[in-house]
Amino acid sequence: MNDYLIKATAFDGAIRAYAIKSTDTVEEARRRHDTWATASAALGRTLTITIMLGAMLKGNDKLTVKLEGNGPVGPIIADANAKGEVRGYITNPHVDFELNDKGKLDVARAVGQGSLSVVKDLGLKQNFTGQVPIVSGEVSEDFTYYLANSEQVPSAVGAGVLVNPDHTILAAGGFIIQVMPGADDQVISHIEESISNIPPISSLLRDGNTPEQILEKLLGEGNVKILEELPVQFQCHCSKERLEQAIKSLGNEEIDKMIEEDNGAEATCHFCNEAYQFSVEDLEQLKID
Repeated sequence: MNDYLIKATAFDGAIRAYAIKSTDTVEEARRRHDTWATASAALGRTLTITIMLGAMLKGNDKLTVKLEGNGPVGPIIADANAKGEVRGYITNPHVDFELNDKGKLDVARAVGQGSLSVVKDLGLKQNFTGQVPIVSGEVSEDFTYYLANSEQVPSAVGAGVLVNPDHTILAAGGFIIQVMPGADDQVISHIEESISNIPPISSLLRDGNTPEQILEKLLGEGNVKILEELPVQFQCHCSKERLEQAIKSLGNEEIDKMIEEDNGAEATCHFCNEAYQFSVEDLEQLKID
């Protein structure tokens, strides 16, 4: 089963809901960045939620999430669009700790305190930016706080990543449940109860539950109306041409230095860790006459 996301409503439109299986996407990020278990969970949760926020956009709109904590993993950056594509990186991928007192990966310790910001590029003159403090470092709670405070939408956000003993990703996924204006209190308390009693999302995915089944567990069987299914994947937009432009912009003097000191250049994309080689001949051609 490839990764995908579903958009749904429930209780006659009073609830808007998203659920995602992101195991392969998070595994691709882990493979590219060589993340250790705790770092994989921090990056994986961030990517998973960022894809769902991206799915709320339209057309060519895109957004960038920055989780900038003072913990050992450093800042986590992720980009997503409305097409189910995401890319992202974690500053220090080689972070892993003993499990926390709940027997889980200690993501809060890895992330630390700081800020969470979301920048939306909606094709307008100015981008929309929302920023909140990191409230727990567990990532899901931080996005719950962001949506309630910055976007004024009461939401419940859940995301989980299970890591195999060999560091590969066993299961990853998440959900966002949003309460629309006029939702009745009974519906809200029913959902709150479901969320507090549901097993961890990553365990549900590991046991073979689909995003549809996860929403039914959260919202009650027969209440969920699926609107759309969207395939999701780790997708970077870097290319040798883009990096050539970046090297050109450094100017001839810097390019000469690369030729003389390093006999060429290697440029690596932050987001996907893809390395591009530039020979002396390549660099000579990038100089501006």
